[in-house]
Amino acid sequence: MAYSVKATYTRVGMWINGVLYAPENDADCKNVAVMVMHSDADYLNFPAGKALASHGYRTLQANVSKVSDTLDKKLLDVKAGIEYLKGLPGVEKIVVLGHSGGATLMSCYQAVAENGVAVFRDEKKIVPISDIGELPAADAVMLIDSNWGNGIMTLLSLDPAVKCDCNGVDLDPQYDLAKQEGYHPDGSHYSDAFIGKYQKAQAARNDKLINKALERLDAINSGKGNYRDDEPWIVAGATQIAPCNRLFPQDIRLLSHTKNEWPLIHADGSVTTGVIPSLRKARKAMPFTSIYGMGTMITSVKTYLSAQAVRTTEDFGYDETHIYGIDWDSSYCCTPGNMRHVKAPLLLMGMTGGYECLAAEMIHELAASEDKTLAFVEGASHMLWPAKECESYPGQFGDTVKLTFDYAADWLDNHF
Repeated sequence: MAYSVKATYTRVGMWINGVLYAPENDADCKNVAVMVMHSDADYLNFPAGKALASHGYRTLQANVSKVSDTLDKKLLDVKAGIEYLKGLPGVEKIVVLGHSGGATLMSCYQAVAENGVAVFRDEKKIVPISDIGELPAADAVMLIDSNWGNGIMTLLSLDPAVKCDCNGVDLDPQYDLAKQEGYHPDGSHYSDAFIGKYQKAQAARNDKLINKALERLDAINSGKGNYRDDEPWIVAGATQIAPCNRLFPQDIRLLSHTKNEWPLIHADGSVTTGVIPSLRKARKAMPFTSIYGMGTMITSVKTYLSAQAVRTTEDFGYDETHIYGIDWDSSYCCTPGNMRHVKAPLLLMGMTGGYECLAAEMIHELAASEDKTLAFVEGASHMLWPAKECESYPGQFGDTVKLTFDYAADWLDNHF
């Protein structure tokens, strides 16, 4: 039964904007509420709220109070949202939901909530998490088309052609994806040698950026920085937004299918099991590095180190099925690594028409939870609506938003 839904604008604490989605009739509200938040984007109209509320689950979708804050501070925004939901009549259980980069936020939150800040304060971290106190743990976690985490997405988006971090025009042509043998705007087939060379160059640039930022952090902490509390961090060819993801969106043989067999939800609601292929189409290699507003990372030293940096090992790379060579102990801004510390029941869903669906399999593999479910939605885009560019005929994939949240609601029904 689908309930009519009301959406109510609300303030969470002093600074957080939110929308509470709930059944029109209060008697239809279940005792489980869902908290949705992204680490950087406006999620007040994300489709989860209306869809889950139609199944009886009150859902708060809220934005972080300040996008430029460190990841540490954003965890306190999640805490405020959970406390808001716990104050609603009849709410007994809380589930956190992270989509895309929101999974970085929610996985980090739940890891700290279950284990305390000590889980991310060891000497292996690029920077330790600050002492933000205790966080109330959620009763379950849902990660809907999570990417590999904001740190890894930054790594995968780094342009190794950049010679100077403050110059997006003077570029090394040997790393220009559009000028390499095997390039085609409708789908490139680069050589194994070039792929390996490119990935190593990305890892090398990533390492240099982290070390440079740590030098600036030391200067700030010793009173020798350009500001007392933090510094601007502006880097050419380093933003993690989707159009700037590099190599694997152009050569779609990379990260093209799962390693193992998983459930796949079809347009008619039926579910089959098998190796899951990515249906995504190739993206043209666009020269966004030279465009300040598109290709440039504009943040601060502390925010970069806490929310966008992860170290690699010598064997870093990625092939048809997975990414390897990530030092998970170096960071708390990568979802697969964070979920190694989370034992709450876990639902993972991947969208096969998007660019990041294989992250779900890696997260499932590393998550500590004994109760974990993974399923994929055929033909859904990263933002959950049908990936029309992947269709063989109009309407092939059905209502992928409904399919996604019907499955999620069934999972909630079975767990609570």
